[in-house]
Amino acid sequence: MTRALLVMDVQEAVVARYPDPEYLPRLAEAIAAARAGGVPVVYVTVGFRDGAPEVSGDNRMFGRLRGMPARPNPIHPDVAPLDGDVVVVKRRVSAFTGSDLEVVLRAQGVRELVLTGIATSGVVLSTLREAADRDFVVTVLADGCLDNDPEVHRVLTEKVFPAQATVTTVAAWAASLTSAEGSPLT
Repeated sequence: MTRALLVMDVQEAVVARYPDPEYLPRLAEAIAAARAGGVPVVYVTVGFRDGAPEVSGDNRMFGRLRGMPARPNPIHPDVAPLDGDVVVVKRRVSAFTGSDLEVVLRAQGVRELVLTGIATSGVVLSTLREAADRDFVVTVLADGCLDNDPEVHRVLTEKVFPAQATVTTVAAWAASLTSAEGSPLT
């Protein structure tokens, strides 16, 4: 089954709000393992046009951006895309909402999504739910996700996510990409 690693909302301004010096190196390990295993890496960012016309003033999360000029918010350089990596821009919390993510995935024959990103209670939760509803097979790299509330992260990864996804660690997932003979499994 063809899979893709999704690296979601790991933009400089987002990373700055979630201080964890061990997070980016772990995420970089997952990205390196995916590339070594032939698994496509798809970056998902959140962004809006000048004035954020795609956001209602009633939207509690993004409504304050209405009327504001667009600001660059690049992917953190420690985990930046390489040439050929796909970058998808979304307009809401889920990686699917307001983006062409599903078109990109279906065009590449991707049926399994491996989720990472910031925040566990935001983009990861929303994307997992929507991906499951769209019949993707989902894996969540628990330590490849980050949330400001460790208890919320724990409850989601240990109690909520397992109902719709396989939950594992970066190290275990990376090890699973290579069989005992050393050939990639994709």
